[in-house]
Amino acid sequence: MKTPKEIFDLMYNNDPFSKLLGIQLIEIAEGQCKLAMKVTKNMLNGFGIAHGGITYSLADSALAFASNSRGIQSVSIETSINHLSKVMEGDTLTATSEEKNLTGRTALYLINVNNQNNQSVALFKGIVFRTGKEW
Repeated sequence: MKTPKEIFDLMYNNDPFSKLLGIQLIEIAEGQCKLAMKVTKNMLNGFGIAHGGITYSLADSALAFASNSRGIQSVSIETSINHLSKVMEGDTLTATSEEKNLTGRTALYLINVNNQNNQSVALFKGIVFRTGKEW
């Protein structure tokens, strides 16, 4: 069976969107993932703050990498996000996943997105379907 880092590398190397966002791996372990990215000008909306899809995309990537890290191919079936604070150009965001429930076919993850001041800017919940296929 592949290690969490090997699975991350396989996924990331075939993930042009995460690369486009500049997402970087901080740490990965079974059921866990921590990612970071810097908010750039082209990620802003008409209000001059980060588009909500930016924190969503970062958290969604953390969900994908964490849920697949156990060696079973997993895909999201339900996700939601709460935006808690505005995100500005130049902010460095960190998404930290926490596996809350794991069964044979599904798993639940909570992802906290913080800025460089360790202020929580978004909370993301994701449920994945575990396909049973090994990486």
